[in-house]
Amino acid sequence: MTASLNVANRVTLLRMFFIPVFVVALLGRFPDWGPIWAAVIFTILAATDAVDGYLARSRNEVTNLGKLLDPLADKLLVTAALVALVELGSLPAWIALVIISREFIVTGLRMIAVVEGRVIAAGAFGKLKTVLQIVAIVGFIIKDSGPVADLGELVWAGGLFVPYLNILAWAIMAAALILTIWSMVDYFYHARDVIILPGKNPTTKAESKES
Repeated sequence: MTASLNVANRVTLLRMFFIPVFVVALLGRFPDWGPIWAAVIFTILAATDAVDGYLARSRNEVTNLGKLLDPLADKLLVTAALVALVELGSLPAWIALVIISREFIVTGLRMIAVVEGRVIAAGAFGKLKTVLQIVAIVGFIIKDSGPVADLGELVWAGGLFVPYLNILAWAIMAAALILTIWSMVDYFYHARDVIILPGKNPTTKAESKES
């Protein structure tokens, strides 16, 4: 265990540790700047996903523990954000349910693939939907905050900044939702032989991280 707890895995664990801090900042209903701080924390935590991956590869320290913790930390962060937004009444529960259900379904499929000796790499759709989910979540966190409204009054006369930001946040969330479903379909397509012909799949080398 100690040997597996390298620098990259410590960064991942640190990301998981700060997820409750993000939730408190978002749900604590701190006046004015609470949502802004929550958005900053969320963005930093999401960005560390690339950091720990780079550290693991550059230092040649890719471990089984890291393969487990890294995607788990990503999914916990996004799930925590979606549930918190539903709690605040900012996001319909069905959108959160679709996104979270997709993660459970794909994770289950990945487990089947691993048993069959297959590791299916994340496709372009999966990576893009992760980026869109993060941007959409940040938009939903800040769009109704006081500082953003005040900033909008300064940079855009007529009070149209917040309504347009709201439309943009919804548009990005809609795109993220579409890609969430499409990436799941794409993942099933590439894993079709695992489902149809279990026990007859050759082991293939691919990246182990699915987004």
